Amino acid sequence: MTLHHIDVLAVGNAIVDIFGQCDDSFLAANKIEKGVMTLLDPAASAQLYAALSTVAKPQLISGGSAANTAVGVVNFGGTANFVGRVHDDDLGVAFRHDIIAAGVGFDNPPARSGSPTASSIILVTPDAARSMNTCLGASIEFEVADLELANAEAAKVIYLEGYLFDALHGPAIFNEAARLAHLHGAKVALSLSDPWCAERHRAALRDFTANHVSILFGNEEEVASLYQCEVNDAISVLSDTIDEVVVTRGPKGAFVGSKEHSYEIPAMPRGEVIDTTGAGDLFAAGYLFGRTNGFDLLQAGRLASLAAGEAISHIGARPEISLKELSARL
Repeated sequence: MTLHHIDVLAVGNAIVDIFGQCDDSFLAANKIEKGVMTLLDPAASAQLYAALSTVAKPQLISGGSAANTAVGVVNFGGTANFVGRVHDDDLGVAFRHDIIAAGVGFDNPPARSGSPTASSIILVTPDAARSMNTCLGASIEFEVADLELANAEAAKVIYLEGYLFDALHGPAIFNEAARLAHLHGAKVALSLSDPWCAERHRAALRDFTANHVSILFGNEEEVASLYQCEVNDAISVLSDTIDEVVVTRGPKGAFVGSKEHSYEIPAMPRGEVIDTTGAGDLFAAGYLFGRTNGFDLLQAGRLASLAAGEAISHIGARPEISLKELSARL
């Protein structure tokens, strides 16, 4: 019998987020599409960083979608490991330090060759919209063999971020994660991550979801893109296909449902919205912590909304106050 002592094994891109506040004119001058994620090569990333440094003081915070979720699970009082790839460089050292300091297990050694550690320059405008400019670097050189150090046999849930599917070995990594989950009796959870992920890999993600995923996370645009239909129709299809569907609706809250039950979860903002980066990551953290620790759908949804509300109250996705203490007030 497998002993599951890790709540969540999070698999994804290891990224250091570089935050900078700017206005719309800076976005226009640098030909940045507002509110979306754009992929950059290392040269373009360095050029944008230099431009940002002339108008703001960049703030470095370790990030990555699945990594943020792992940190959130631990902050609630749960247990989590992370699997991803960093380079043996300054950003890689910073990422490793930050995630281990947060209490997340991270056993993958840094790569000593190949691309630099991934970074995402996140430009936050006064309306709290964020435009992500990501250089995936070493993160997309992640290989199936990296999962060997994941301690997958100990996990209750293996959580995959959709961004990783776009990596060279992404589909193979997803399939191996699903194989390990099935072998050891764990559930597979998937975040769609971004509408372009669903659009670019629609057929493959539909197939993977139908055959392997127990818990699916997405926002309204992402699930509608995945099934090329209205969001409520997409939710209906998903509810008939997988065990649990979680669809975030921004300030309108979220839908959480299974074949037997469904709930509308209200948003729980904590004052002014400062930065929406990582709100979905922390929502997933609250939900997964709840579901791996005996909470029902409604209770897990409330924990998720609480975590997302904390995330949007400050710059960066990592919690600034104890989610465990905050949840005790629910």
